[in-house]
Amino acid sequence: MNQYWGVDADPTAQGRIKGARPVAVLDIGSNSVRLVVYERHARSLTPLYNEKSAAALGRGMAANEGRLADENMARALTAIRRFALVAKLMRAGEVHILATSAVREAANREEFVEAVESIMEVPVRVLSGEEEAHFAALGVVAGYPGFAGVVGDLGGGSLELSTINDGMDTYGETYNIGVIRLQDDADGSPSKAAEIVRKRLKSKTLSGDGEDRIFCAIGGTWRAMAKLHQKLSDYPLHMVQHYMVPAADMIGFCEEIVEAVADGKSYRGADLVSSSRRELVPYGAAVLGEVLRAGRFSTVMFSALGVREGYLFGLLAKDEQAVDPLIQGAEEMSVLRSRSPAHAQDLIEFTGRFFMRAKVDESSSEERLRRVACLIADLGWRAHPDYRAQQSIDTVAFGALSGIDHPGRAFLAEVLAIRYAGLKRKGVDVPAFKLSTPQMSERARLVGALFRVAYPMSAAMPGILPRVEFEVDGKSLLLKLPQDLAFLDGEHLRGRLEQLAGVAGFKTSAVVIG
Repeated sequence: MNQYWGVDADPTAQGRIKGARPVAVLDIGSNSVRLVVYERHARSLTPLYNEKSAAALGRGMAANEGRLADENMARALTAIRRFALVAKLMRAGEVHILATSAVREAANREEFVEAVESIMEVPVRVLSGEEEAHFAALGVVAGYPGFAGVVGDLGGGSLELSTINDGMDTYGETYNIGVIRLQDDADGSPSKAAEIVRKRLKSKTLSGDGEDRIFCAIGGTWRAMAKLHQKLSDYPLHMVQHYMVPAADMIGFCEEIVEAVADGKSYRGADLVSSSRRELVPYGAAVLGEVLRAGRFSTVMFSALGVREGYLFGLLAKDEQAVDPLIQGAEEMSVLRSRSPAHAQDLIEFTGRFFMRAKVDESSSEERLRRVACLIADLGWRAHPDYRAQQSIDTVAFGALSGIDHPGRAFLAEVLAIRYAGLKRKGVDVPAFKLSTPQMSERARLVGALFRVAYPMSAAMPGILPRVEFEVDGKSLLLKLPQDLAFLDGEHLRGRLEQLAGVAGFKTSAVVIG
């Protein structure tokens, strides 16, 4: 029996979700072949393994009578053999194989598909252009519940466009303007590529106008552009997911890249881009600039989720699709990393009762973030006390949670900074805090101050907080303890309560027994 997957013992670590069966997606694109193995098939997807190989299957097809080049196929199949091993080592319960533009159009498509199926022992689904647009749109919905706008997925061979309203894509179309195809068709000239895009891009999807019109950009080349833009603009959070830029600024950035190459120069920051994407960025810029102009968009938003995540989202039952991915992801983190997940539920109710008694207005989005903050409030307990704040912040601000924008990440990070380091956030300086609004920052101080009252009483264990009540007497905030918990009253608790009262706008505070 093969030594790699003949092991009888379960290799799963205790830090994994119990009973979760991994699911894998092999994405065969025109530029790269990528395998992603997720911990389980759920609304919130957590990658266990993610690797790509820049096989460039779509390179030179026009000059090769529409065939995939033998060299490129061999490179892709070598990577796929390794990916087959990874899927078995990971004990993936299901493996899905998706092939897009290059394979879809290849004259020797059947030869390549048969070779892949022989290696993976799983059928290959070759997506039509409309299917590719559909699943790209679902990927955005998976990451941004409630998104409304236009989605563009730029690959090596094609661009797919979809319109999303009310969580559903209503129209999809595909265009032969992928970055590898453009590089070949434009003879290595990004300026000529922009002209080709203008001629080929006759889109119903892009028609429209409006101050709040949003374009969501998907695809490896556009992700590389987003990362480059973040670095060059000193953006405080280097994360593509939900990165938003005014369309006018991004059009100027695209023009700068295209013009630099047209002048025979290297575009600014080229050395910061991975070698596999560096030459393709100018063609991605040519496409993005033309799309934003044609659609008269106000904002461009970048997504790290696309066809793979959209395909898995589409396989979920309707009730599972309706689950909030942010809440589900935070619940998983609570189960895996907190001392007591049940205490998080106590904390949600405890903070909610305070808001009600103190008559703190709370929108649905604010309530959602407060719930998430409670679920992840105890992530840092294993760390050294001096580093609990920073490690917890890093887990949240830079983690793989979906369904949250950058200001929301800043809010959660600030709550945890206050929970562990106090209202002055002593010793904690996180640039991402700048992404929060003044209103969100003030709310983070309030929630963090509530946590600092809760934890000394409960020791992060359930059962205590439900027995503690808040009362308001004029301008005074009262914390009411039952008689049998009177011993919790002390200088430490009163100091924390005084801080909370100050943040909440009360003049005085007191602990009341009985």
